[in-house]
Amino acid sequence: MRLNLKNFESSPQAYARIAGILYLVIILMGLCAEAFVRNKLVVYGDVNTTANNIIHAQPLWKMGITADIIMHICDLPVMIILYYLLKPVSKKLALLNLSFNLIQTAVLVANKLNLLAALFFLGDAEYLKSFTPDQLHTLSYLSIKLHDFGFGIGLIFFGFVCLFEGYMIFRSGYFPKAIGVLMSIAGICYLFNSFALILMPQLSSIVILMPCLLAELSLSLWLIFKGVNLHVWKQKLA
Repeated sequence: MRLNLKNFESSPQAYARIAGILYLVIILMGLCAEAFVRNKLVVYGDVNTTANNIIHAQPLWKMGITADIIMHICDLPVMIILYYLLKPVSKKLALLNLSFNLIQTAVLVANKLNLLAALFFLGDAEYLKSFTPDQLHTLSYLSIKLHDFGFGIGLIFFGFVCLFEGYMIFRSGYFPKAIGVLMSIAGICYLFNSFALILMPQLSSIVILMPCLLAELSLSLWLIFKGVNLHVWKQKLA
């Protein structure tokens, strides 16, 4: 996708809808990978059951990784379009937001190697025969745990992204203030949950991230069906 600044300024609605559609794809891919793959196959606290589940559902495990990769590919055009959409509010803050978003995506992409490692440890390669099955199951489970923490670390950066975007959306005048508030709440939830995962894991819970789904889904749907208020947008550019 070639993003020309003059074309963008003359027709931000088209780019907003592209960002909204891709953002919706990101949400759906993330939900599929987490809810329908990892939550189905990973039994936390049970190393052997988790290993056996993955061994007997390797295509499903690979589909989950693929869904994650598609999600991160979509991240790139979305973050660039949001940079241009929010730049009229504050160019410096939009650039800082883009930087945090890039770091988040880089961390999460690299983190997928842990999911591949979990699969490799359960293979039948000759070099794995120096380990016992129980050791390989433990190593696979450890890779999954590392992925969980890597995911949490990546979401620290995304938590700041949500805070920055929430502030700029609230101040923009061409997006609803309510979405700005929701995105800010999402940022706080991401930060709390990720730091809790590192410092006090017992406080970390998927329930804490429910407002994040509401906020991001609201933003994606608004971008698709409403886009920006063109009158205010043109005033901000002037």
